[in-house]
Amino acid sequence: MTEVQISNVEAGTSRKMVTTWHQQVFALDAKYNTLRANKLPSLGMLYIRRRNQLLREKFSTDPEIGARYLKLRSELLRRRYGERLEQNSMGNRTISEESSENRMRHQHVQRKSTAENFAFAGVHHVFDQHKAAVTMLKFANNDRSKLCCASLDGTLSICEVVSTPPKVIALLEGHRNGITAFDWSISNDLIVSSSLDATIRLWRVCTDVDPVCLRVVDDQQRAEVLCCNFIPANNNLIVAGNSQGLIQILNVSTGIYTRGGSCKIGGKILSLACEGSGGSVIWAGNNRGVIVAFRLETGIGRLTKLRRVQEIGGMITSLSWRSWLSKDAPWAALLISSACNAVLLYRVANNHGSLYFWRKYPIKHRLYPLRSTFCPQMGACLIATGSEDGAVHLLDSTREGKAARINRLHGHATPTLALSFNYDESLLASADHDGLIILWRNHQRNL
Repeated sequence: MTEVQISNVEAGTSRKMVTTWHQQVFALDAKYNTLRANKLPSLGMLYIRRRNQLLREKFSTDPEIGARYLKLRSELLRRRYGERLEQNSMGNRTISEESSENRMRHQHVQRKSTAENFAFAGVHHVFDQHKAAVTMLKFANNDRSKLCCASLDGTLSICEVVSTPPKVIALLEGHRNGITAFDWSISNDLIVSSSLDATIRLWRVCTDVDPVCLRVVDDQQRAEVLCCNFIPANNNLIVAGNSQGLIQILNVSTGIYTRGGSCKIGGKILSLACEGSGGSVIWAGNNRGVIVAFRLETGIGRLTKLRRVQEIGGMITSLSWRSWLSKDAPWAALLISSACNAVLLYRVANNHGSLYFWRKYPIKHRLYPLRSTFCPQMGACLIATGSEDGAVHLLDSTREGKAARINRLHGHATPTLALSFNYDESLLASADHDGLIILWRNHQRNL
């Protein structure tokens, strides 16, 4: 048997072992799912979908690690739910009866159309604390209430949106020019921001103390910094792009740019997206409509250019990555806002970041840095995008053409630049060129 054949056999065996391990984990989770969410079946389905998402992402192929994980998880679930599982099976109302009732409820939820499930109609609140365009909005990770807003007035604000009434709880001041982008750390205790003042700032935003700027780092070329992201696999590192076309990796713990962590692609880098959950691929989009994929060695911060992925035709103002699109499209996808009057969906074809075109949706977009985003939950394929017509467009990515439009929210008088869902999709925040922020409430979700 040749080396190639041996390699293929080993790869096939590895895939089979991973698939078996996936099935074992799902069987274990499903066993306890009725007790986990016996009063809210939709939450149980969300849990399983999230588990599916995590399992589809980066994992260890070492069978010993998988076996230890399965054993440990089984023991933890048994300790948490085991006694109740036995008690419920002996009671008058058995687990099977509850499970049947939960399935009926879930089927009722599933029968609702996508438009009904995403009925963002009423205005929950309006914020106007910023005096210039709001360039980015983002809810904290797995948080339904804490919203951060970045503005060209040079400030960041943090809002508590579920409180009565919603309020601004912190204002982060220090940048000497407009803020172009920011990102939350995974633990939500840090925020990194980029600015037209040619600096990157690191902020501590713990709930029990006042926000404070921990570090200010100048751009290597003293150029405007137009985008930034924490590296998901290593929050000590951030990736940033500047107006001279330089993508650069910064260690925020030391304030030093990493050796081998800079690469130039030309133009102005307007957007970045990182492969999540241990992934190593980064995509950068510039004002010339070019997207370039890089591989990052997350341990040392070294960048390697993989390839020029695509030339879209209009400036790339937003990139969003998702580990899988839907059960009918079980692959990683990249959502692209391009100033060619369109928002586009591409399939991530391999671990080199190659992209294959999949869908295109017309949106009025020529002049402004509009953003788009996937809905956070894995049960639907909803896309939200800003538009220069002032509306927020909600699209169903399982459909094409006009049939994909399931909702349009009107309330902004100027181009809608930024938007963000909270994690349970009960609220959608949108912001415009005048600095107005609108919170839209989903009446199918409880606040």
